[in-house]
Amino acid sequence: MSDVMEYKCPACGGAMEFDSKAQELKCPYCDTQISVEEWERQNAETDGAQWTAVGGETWSQDEAQDMKVYVCQSCGGEIVADQTTGASSCPFCGNKIVVKGQFSGDLKPDRIIPFKLDKKAAKEAYKNHLKGKSFLPSVFARENHIDEIKGVYVPFWLFDSKIHADVSYKAEKIRMWEQGDMEYTERKSYDVRRGGNMAFSHLPVDGSLKMDNTLMESIEPFDFAEAVPFQNAYLAGYYADRYDVEAKDSQERVTQRIRNSAESAMHQELEKYTYVNMDHSDIHILNAEYMYVLYPVWLLNTTWNGEKYVFAMNGQTGKMVGDLPADKQAFWKYVLSRGVAIGAVLYGLMWLLMLL
Repeated sequence: MSDVMEYKCPACGGAMEFDSKAQELKCPYCDTQISVEEWERQNAETDGAQWTAVGGETWSQDEAQDMKVYVCQSCGGEIVADQTTGASSCPFCGNKIVVKGQFSGDLKPDRIIPFKLDKKAAKEAYKNHLKGKSFLPSVFARENHIDEIKGVYVPFWLFDSKIHADVSYKAEKIRMWEQGDMEYTERKSYDVRRGGNMAFSHLPVDGSLKMDNTLMESIEPFDFAEAVPFQNAYLAGYYADRYDVEAKDSQERVTQRIRNSAESAMHQELEKYTYVNMDHSDIHILNAEYMYVLYPVWLLNTTWNGEKYVFAMNGQTGKMVGDLPADKQAFWKYVLSRGVAIGAVLYGLMWLLMLL
């Protein structure tokens, strides 16, 4: 058995990469395309690899030896990529990354959503994200800054749970009317209680300390219906973030998300009351399950005035998010010019009134 497993093209022998548009492995040298399943079937007799997706499975030795770990010299982030993926800069902070060594350990993902949108689509989404921003520094509109976009599979823990919720409220109905010269106000107070069972399916929490939780939640949702059993071949040409948040450490965050969603649902249909204040909330998680998945994300890092800005695009749906800086000098010039214009108009109106 070879020490390094490559996704060799069946036609020319070149290293194939996963093509997000075709959803197949594609050879960059002769353009041969083949599905992941077909490649695995054709090569099963020679490499003996067994590709299965079982919850909680760890990486096999054959799978791990095809992977390399890269570490960022600045932020300390670790990413995983196959042997054919070039690495020069960190997808999280843009600084230099170096090969750390052979990949080993860690839990194997149960599912993966392959990239559907390529780098060209990510660049276009970034350009559209900049449109209409009046006070955006010109540096963000330059073409060279969008070349740093990198495709990264971000680790997520998906939680399934059923809950029972009991929520009580203090509510008021206020009615006001006039009769003759008198104004009347009627206040009625109520104790309101709502309860019921709810189910949550595939609630995601990112498993990376390097990824901002708010940023990752902003590019949701992902369509889990398109998730497939994990296979190494989907990583060809992309990076994969190495999770550093255990599932048990994500439980507090997912519990809070469940609580917020349940309380929001319980609050619905209370519009008939003038005022509603939650008095008590009791959320019971009856059962919970989780799985480990990889979701496709395009990342862009750029720097302006010493500050780093991170943009993310959902590699499945194309949703782009990210904070943009404002050019303060341009802003105050605009305010000053508008102020002068408005002042001139008001001055002219005053003279017209005086003449009349």
